[in-house]
Amino acid sequence: MAAAAIIIAFLVLGGGVIFVAFSGGPARAREAYLTGGNRFFKLVLPLIYLGIGIAVPALVIANGKAGEGAKGHLADVTPNKTETKGKQLFRQTCASCHSLAAVNARGVTGPNLDQIGEVTQQRVLSAVRIGGTGDKRMPSGLLTGANAEAVATYVSKVAGQTNP
Repeated sequence: MAAAAIIIAFLVLGGGVIFVAFSGGPARAREAYLTGGNRFFKLVLPLIYLGIGIAVPALVIANGKAGEGAKGHLADVTPNKTETKGKQLFRQTCASCHSLAAVNARGVTGPNLDQIGEVTQQRVLSAVRIGGTGDKRMPSGLLTGANAEAVATYVSKVAGQTNP
């Protein structure tokens, strides 16, 4: 809605510039405005404003769904207890480094888990155990046991699944 307000403001400003330009400059525009102007401006400017007043809200209403954002197929899926725990642990431990759309994580140092190809539970467990690919960018053993399993279960289920 803010975008529509900005667009309307620029269109009104543009209408004013057109009025000044077609009136013969600022002094003549002021005179035309104060004395009622000529017929062209008496008819055209209200039509422009009326058109903008109807067209812009109609376009915003017609495209309302696009402005709300897409709804991924995971939105209707209820995670089980392990996946819920994995989601929570991912947010606490992994989200600062890794990007994952399912939890709106925007990490900058680790790979984007939505774009690295197939993400299996075993691949995630291995990465957690050895520290990513073993290049020492990720600490090894950040999570162990049931916690590592929960994160691996969650990430393997949601990675790359939120984009249509």
